Amino acid sequence: MSKLKVAVIIGSTRTERFAPTPAKWFAEIAAQRSDLEVEVIDVADYPMGFYGDPATTEAENQAAENWKTKLRSFDAYVLTVAEYNHAPTGVLKNAIDHGDWIQKPMGFVGYGGVGGARAVEHLRQIAVEMTSMSVKTGVHILFPEYLAVVKGEKTLNEFAHLNDAANTMLDQLQWWGSALKDARSK
Repeated sequence: MSKLKVAVIIGSTRTERFAPTPAKWFAEIAAQRSDLEVEVIDVADYPMGFYGDPATTEAENQAAENWKTKLRSFDAYVLTVAEYNHAPTGVLKNAIDHGDWIQKPMGFVGYGGVGGARAVEHLRQIAVEMTSMSVKTGVHILFPEYLAVVKGEKTLNEFAHLNDAANTMLDQLQWWGSALKDARSK
Protein backbone atom coordinates (compact mmCIF):
# COMPACT_ATOMS: atom_id res chain seq x y z
CA MET A 1 0.00 0.00 0.00
CA SER A 2 1.38 3.41 -0.92
CA LYS A 3 1.93 6.06 1.69
CA LEU A 4 -0.63 8.80 2.10
CA LYS A 5 0.84 12.17 1.10
CA VAL A 6 0.08 14.83 3.73
CA ALA A 7 0.79 18.55 3.40
CA VAL A 8 1.31 20.52 6.60
CA ILE A 9 0.51 24.09 5.60
CA ILE A 10 1.97 27.15 7.29
CA GLY A 11 -1.10 29.38 7.21
CA SER A 12 0.28 32.79 8.19
CA THR A 13 2.68 35.19 6.50
CA ARG A 14 3.02 37.75 9.28
CA THR A 15 6.39 39.00 10.43
CA GLU A 16 7.66 37.02 13.45
CA ARG A 17 4.86 34.51 12.96
CA PHE A 18 4.39 31.48 15.19
CA ALA A 19 2.93 29.23 12.45
CA PRO A 20 6.22 27.54 11.45
CA THR A 21 6.64 26.26 15.02
CA PRO A 22 3.48 24.13 15.18
CA ALA A 23 3.89 23.14 11.52
CA LYS A 24 7.38 21.77 12.16
CA TRP A 25 6.29 20.08 15.40
CA PHE A 26 3.29 18.43 13.73
CA ALA A 27 5.33 17.34 10.71
CA GLU A 28 7.91 15.71 12.99
CA ILE A 29 5.18 13.69 14.70
CA ALA A 30 3.68 12.68 11.35
CA ALA A 31 7.09 11.73 9.95
CA GLN A 32 7.41 9.04 12.63
CA ARG A 33 4.63 7.08 10.97
CA SER A 34 5.40 4.55 8.27
CA ASP A 35 2.05 5.06 6.51
CA LEU A 36 2.50 8.77 5.78
CA GLU A 37 4.73 10.93 3.61
CA VAL A 38 4.77 14.47 5.00
CA GLU A 39 5.81 17.80 3.55
CA VAL A 40 5.59 21.27 5.04
CA ILE A 41 4.48 23.95 2.60
CA ASP A 42 4.37 27.65 3.34
CA VAL A 43 1.69 29.99 2.02
CA ALA A 44 4.37 32.72 2.08
CA ASP A 45 6.15 30.90 -0.77
CA TYR A 46 3.10 31.49 -3.00
CA PRO A 47 2.44 35.27 -3.14
CA MET A 48 -1.05 35.10 -4.63
CA GLY A 49 -3.34 38.03 -5.30
CA PHE A 50 -6.76 38.12 -3.72
CA TYR A 51 -9.07 35.56 -5.27
CA GLY A 52 -11.06 37.17 -8.08
CA ASP A 53 -9.33 40.55 -7.82
CA PRO A 54 -9.02 42.11 -11.30
CA ALA A 55 -5.86 43.96 -10.18
CA THR A 56 -4.00 40.66 -9.70
CA THR A 57 -0.71 40.59 -11.57
CA GLU A 58 0.43 37.85 -13.90
CA ALA A 59 3.07 36.84 -11.32
CA GLU A 60 0.35 36.53 -8.65
CA ASN A 61 -1.79 34.47 -11.03
CA GLN A 62 1.17 32.18 -11.69
CA ALA A 63 1.81 31.83 -7.93
CA ALA A 64 -1.84 30.82 -7.49
CA GLU A 65 -1.57 28.27 -10.28
CA ASN A 66 1.64 26.87 -8.74
CA TRP A 67 -0.14 26.64 -5.38
CA LYS A 68 -3.07 24.74 -6.87
CA THR A 69 -0.72 22.38 -8.71
CA LYS A 70 1.25 21.73 -5.53
CA LEU A 71 -1.91 21.00 -3.52
CA ARG A 72 -3.11 18.46 -6.08
CA SER A 73 -0.11 16.26 -5.29
CA PHE A 74 -1.36 15.57 -1.73
CA ASP A 75 -3.99 13.21 -0.33
CA ALA A 76 -4.65 15.11 2.92
CA TYR A 77 -3.88 18.45 4.54
CA VAL A 78 -3.13 19.89 7.96
CA LEU A 79 -3.46 23.65 8.21
CA THR A 80 -1.89 25.74 10.95
CA VAL A 81 -4.48 28.29 11.97
CA ALA A 82 -3.73 31.55 13.75
CA GLU A 83 -6.84 33.14 15.22
CA TYR A 84 -7.31 36.87 14.68
CA ASN A 85 -10.64 38.48 15.60
CA HIS A 86 -12.27 35.04 15.99
CA ALA A 87 -11.32 34.04 12.44
CA PRO A 88 -8.43 32.56 10.45
CA THR A 89 -5.90 34.77 8.73
CA GLY A 90 -6.99 36.41 5.50
CA VAL A 91 -4.00 34.94 3.69
CA LEU A 92 -5.04 31.40 4.69
CA LYS A 93 -8.62 31.96 3.53
CA ASN A 94 -7.28 33.34 0.25
CA ALA A 95 -5.03 30.29 -0.16
CA ILE A 96 -8.02 28.03 0.44
CA ASP A 97 -10.03 29.90 -2.18
CA HIS A 98 -7.20 29.43 -4.70
CA GLY A 99 -6.67 25.76 -3.84
CA ASP A 100 -7.95 22.43 -5.03
CA TRP A 101 -9.14 20.42 -2.02
CA ILE A 102 -11.87 18.30 -3.57
CA GLN A 103 -12.66 15.03 -1.79
CA LYS A 104 -9.60 15.19 0.46
CA PRO A 105 -9.53 15.51 4.26
CA MET A 106 -8.29 18.49 6.25
CA GLY A 107 -7.08 18.69 9.82
CA PHE A 108 -6.33 21.85 11.79
CA VAL A 109 -3.70 22.94 14.30
CA GLY A 110 -5.06 26.14 15.83
CA TYR A 111 -3.49 28.57 18.24
CA GLY A 112 -4.64 31.67 20.05
CA GLY A 113 -6.75 32.66 23.04
CA VAL A 114 -8.89 29.51 22.97
CA GLY A 115 -6.52 27.42 20.90
CA GLY A 116 -7.74 28.89 17.65
CA ALA A 117 -11.06 27.06 18.12
CA ARG A 118 -13.22 29.82 16.64
CA ALA A 119 -10.99 30.14 13.56
CA VAL A 120 -10.96 26.36 13.14
CA GLU A 121 -14.77 26.28 13.28
CA HIS A 122 -14.88 28.79 10.42
CA LEU A 123 -12.53 26.60 8.41
CA ARG A 124 -14.57 23.46 9.06
CA GLN A 125 -17.54 25.15 7.37
CA ILE A 126 -15.35 26.34 4.51
CA ALA A 127 -13.99 22.79 4.04
CA VAL A 128 -17.52 21.58 3.33
CA GLU A 129 -17.99 24.25 0.66
CA MET A 130 -14.67 23.25 -0.92
CA THR A 131 -16.02 19.67 -1.22
CA SER A 132 -13.42 18.61 1.29
CA MET A 133 -14.03 17.24 4.74
CA SER A 134 -12.73 18.12 8.15
CA VAL A 135 -11.57 15.36 10.46
CA LYS A 136 -13.08 15.43 13.93
CA THR A 137 -10.00 15.95 16.08
CA GLY A 138 -8.18 19.26 16.02
CA VAL A 139 -5.08 20.36 17.86
CA HIS A 140 -5.68 23.50 19.91
CA ILE A 141 -2.67 25.31 21.34
CA LEU A 142 -4.06 27.51 24.08
CA PHE A 143 -2.65 30.94 24.81
CA PRO A 144 -0.71 29.86 27.97
CA GLU A 145 0.93 27.05 25.97
CA TYR A 146 1.68 29.43 23.12
CA LEU A 147 3.30 31.89 25.54
CA ALA A 148 5.41 29.18 27.17
CA VAL A 149 6.73 28.15 23.74
CA VAL A 150 7.31 31.70 22.51
CA LYS A 151 9.20 32.56 25.71
CA GLY A 152 11.37 29.45 25.30
CA GLU A 153 10.15 27.91 28.55
CA LYS A 154 8.75 24.79 26.87
CA THR A 155 8.42 23.12 23.49
CA LEU A 156 5.19 21.82 21.99
CA ASN A 157 6.51 18.29 22.50
CA GLU A 158 6.32 18.84 26.26
CA PHE A 159 2.51 19.06 26.21
CA ALA A 160 1.26 15.46 26.28
CA HIS A 161 -2.32 16.42 25.39
CA LEU A 162 -1.12 18.17 22.22
CA ASN A 163 0.90 15.12 21.19
CA ASP A 164 -2.12 12.89 21.86
CA ALA A 165 -4.41 15.15 19.80
CA ALA A 166 -1.88 15.23 16.95
CA ASN A 167 -1.65 11.44 16.85
CA THR A 168 -5.43 11.05 16.97
CA MET A 169 -5.79 13.54 14.13
CA LEU A 170 -3.19 11.66 12.11
CA ASP A 171 -5.12 8.40 12.59
CA GLN A 172 -8.25 10.13 11.30
CA LEU A 173 -6.42 11.75 8.37
CA GLN A 174 -4.94 8.41 7.42
CA TRP A 175 -8.30 6.65 7.53
CA TRP A 176 -10.23 9.34 5.65
CA GLY A 177 -7.36 10.08 3.29
CA SER A 178 -7.07 6.41 2.29
CA ALA A 179 -10.84 5.96 1.96
CA LEU A 180 -11.25 9.06 -0.18
CA LYS A 181 -8.18 8.25 -2.29
CA ASP A 182 -9.68 4.84 -3.00
CA ALA A 183 -13.05 6.39 -3.84
CA ARG A 184 -11.45 8.97 -6.16
CA SER A 185 -9.60 6.23 -8.04
CA LYS A 186 -12.90 4.46 -8.84
